[in-house]
Amino acid sequence: MPTITEIEDLKRLYKRRVPKMFYDYCESGSWTEQTFRENSSDFDKLYLRQRVAVDLADRSTSGTMMGRDVTMPVALAPVGMTGMQHWDGEIKAARAAEKFGVPYTLSTMSICSIEDVAAHTSEPFWLQVYTLTDTDYMQRLFDRAKEAKCSAAVVTVDLQLLGQRHKDLKNGLSAPPKLTPKTLADLATRWSWGIGMLSTKRRQFGNIVGHVDGVDDPSSLMSWTAQKFDLSLNWDRIREFRRMWDGPLIVKGIMDPRDAREAVNAGADAIVVSNHGGRQLDGALSTIRALEPIIDAVGDKVEVHLDSGIRSGQDVLKALAMGAKATYIGRAYIYGLGAMGQQGVTRALEVIQKELDVSMALCGKRRVEEIDRDMLMVPEGFTGPWDEGRRNR
Repeated sequence: MPTITEIEDLKRLYKRRVPKMFYDYCESGSWTEQTFRENSSDFDKLYLRQRVAVDLADRSTSGTMMGRDVTMPVALAPVGMTGMQHWDGEIKAARAAEKFGVPYTLSTMSICSIEDVAAHTSEPFWLQVYTLTDTDYMQRLFDRAKEAKCSAAVVTVDLQLLGQRHKDLKNGLSAPPKLTPKTLADLATRWSWGIGMLSTKRRQFGNIVGHVDGVDDPSSLMSWTAQKFDLSLNWDRIREFRRMWDGPLIVKGIMDPRDAREAVNAGADAIVVSNHGGRQLDGALSTIRALEPIIDAVGDKVEVHLDSGIRSGQDVLKALAMGAKATYIGRAYIYGLGAMGQQGVTRALEVIQKELDVSMALCGKRRVEEIDRDMLMVPEGFTGPWDEGRRNR
């Protein structure tokens, strides 16, 4: 096993071992990718305040998320087509999360189905759902989640239509990949990935194919999906989902304080400050810059989580210091999965936990609950001021 000291080590292995179209699917944003880049680079603008001569014995990174004890306040975010990054990828990521003691969130657009993941794990996981117009399918999806004992539903509200990602179009992204001369040439250099894919039956979207009449191949799936994303989505529709699902409800994709308040009014138990990893509205703020005004808007009415841009334990620490209750990682664990399967996901979590623990200690804190904004040096204007008055006049 190669020596892995940081998430970037996993990323380098990942790039060598996974087909280009799936690497690009993960490692890209929409349009110019400004927001994709700034999600990470804006963390670098926040400086940590070191403290000394503090008792650092008996430290712990443990905390809670949605009433659940966790090894650290980091969940694995929903990532579509995880099973194309590594064969049976969702199952392996869920197993790694379970053994490490953090939540795993399964995407509706997963390769392994809800039932597959439930059959191969013993702890409840979370299910992410999109806001589709097919009410019958949505109700059945929630019912399947209940049957699988999913412990929370994560409703993604920022994907009514798809932001354009140039690389996906140029690569002809599909699951499974279309066997063109270009893709065959690439797959020939990724032989271990190919052998793994040949060893599994899971190569299509397991939560949709076989669960919707007339959807039985990639072409019919893409047609159905394009028709079912809800362009007329409003908060009343989120209230309908609240009625369909009687467990904890997390609303993901909040970037404005007004939408945060709407989510609370619609019955959310938690919100995720997220711009879909920079994959939707390019030119939007990074999530770490958008976080504080949203927390101010909702107070302690709900848990406020943050995703997009986190690549280290120091990023987790900074998000918590800015007020987030918890965080999510997506690309960071996908790098590990693509590089080394379940072992790679575990390694990504270990790296982030160690960075969180050491950085927290050097800032003079022993417990996650002790983390506060005083640990940070925040540049003036980091969360504004913006010309909010002009917009509202």
